[in-house]
Amino acid sequence: MSVAAATASKKKSFRTLPVEGKRVFVRVDFNVPFNKTTGEVSDDARLRAALPTINALREKKAKVILAAHLGRPKGQANPKYSLKPIVAALSQLLNAPVAFSEDCVGPKAQEAVAKLNPGDVLLLENLRFHPEEEANDAAFAKQLASLADVFVQDAFGAVHRAHASTSAIAAVLPSAAGSLLEKELQFLGTIKSNPARPYVALLGGAKVSDKIGVVEAFVGQVDTLFVGGAMAYTFLCAQGFSTGDSLVEADQVEFCKSVLAKAKSRNVQVVLPLDHVIVQEIDKPEAAKTTSDAQIPAGWKGVDVGPKTIDAIVPAILAAKTIFWNGPAGIFEMPAYAKGTMALAEAVAESSAKGATSVVGGGDSVAAVAKAGVSDKITFISTGGGASMEFLEGKELPGVKALPEG
Repeated sequence: MSVAAATASKKKSFRTLPVEGKRVFVRVDFNVPFNKTTGEVSDDARLRAALPTINALREKKAKVILAAHLGRPKGQANPKYSLKPIVAALSQLLNAPVAFSEDCVGPKAQEAVAKLNPGDVLLLENLRFHPEEEANDAAFAKQLASLADVFVQDAFGAVHRAHASTSAIAAVLPSAAGSLLEKELQFLGTIKSNPARPYVALLGGAKVSDKIGVVEAFVGQVDTLFVGGAMAYTFLCAQGFSTGDSLVEADQVEFCKSVLAKAKSRNVQVVLPLDHVIVQEIDKPEAAKTTSDAQIPAGWKGVDVGPKTIDAIVPAILAAKTIFWNGPAGIFEMPAYAKGTMALAEAVAESSAKGATSVVGGGDSVAAVAKAGVSDKITFISTGGGASMEFLEGKELPGVKALPEG
């Protein structure tokens, strides 16, 4: 087992903490999307992911104080990034009232906490309204800690950041991992250190430069690596194919060449698009064409993989015992360009039904399995795209490192 996985799997569990009647500061990941028209939460997956920890603490008669960030308000209070609209959605999910504090520190927060009875839940305003949060400021962490007796880390989507509410606070209060964090580390630790084989990784998205570390890690871990989405065009360019007007990162071509060479030397099969759905203008899907091979003509850009590519990767997915997927195969938000991504989702679900362990991470991939209607067939849906990628590439996660050993 790797050092990262070994360390992660031994973190102290919140279940071991005496919390009855105590104030428990829970760092959650409520960085959720909102409906621009109604202002309501449009996807409550991250709220639901936090429920097991919240409910377990309520059952133990703890006073639950939830802290989170939303967006990037750049250290200033901004109504656009207020967490207040989350209260209604969370209250409904808990079937219990949720109080709200208009600040996460200071008199307003202290007053709101003082009103809590055992089993009550309070949501604090956006942590990032204070610049000290992202600065991992020790004094700010002490202000947060003064609201509580115990700290529980359950925001896996934020543990790759060394912030006051993820890192510094753990040095002030008795701390432990929440249910969601435990589950994330369990599944990701297993596929990183002891995956059942064959192991297939599916990577998509826009840029190779965003995933250099994990691409390098996968070349040493997986049996088959599929690269789709816009990042595939840089790999194809590295192989000498024409890519038309598709997004290519010229400064990453040599890296892609080295990855392909390493994969060959390590007997890792790399599957790149064999054909494409191409367009001249993205907003004119009616004029889309499918190429007969991997070449994209000048003036055209790739927006999805074609049927030959789907036929090449689906059998590997169906034969896999472990699958990790991060990133779509195309612009799946548009139905005309969604076939490749939907085919991946359906194949991952089918393989899971046959006993494979499947882990899907990253907002677009999670949205894709939801769009395909197969979310309930995936073994585990990770709530942290960036955190899961950094964990799998072997990086230390500050929010996990800060927690005591179990």
